[in-house]
Amino acid sequence: MIIVNLDVMMAKRKISSYELADKIGITQANLSILKTGKGKAIRFSTLEKICEVLDCKPGDILDYQKEEKK
Repeated sequence: MIIVNLDVMMAKRKISSYELADKIGITQANLSILKTGKGKAIRFSTLEKICEVLDCKPGDILDYQKEEKK
């Protein structure tokens, strides 16, 4: 499962959801979907903009955790 740590990086950079959404050119609703991990996909261009604004790498905001088999 992919874990989204966007909130953590935003807190480290002291940037609000409104400001980040504005700077990367997406709606706050779509940013919220990304932050909560409910999104099914992300465009590389959007990921690139996020990394540019937050001065980070994709691995700083995305992580992988193996799901336990039931």
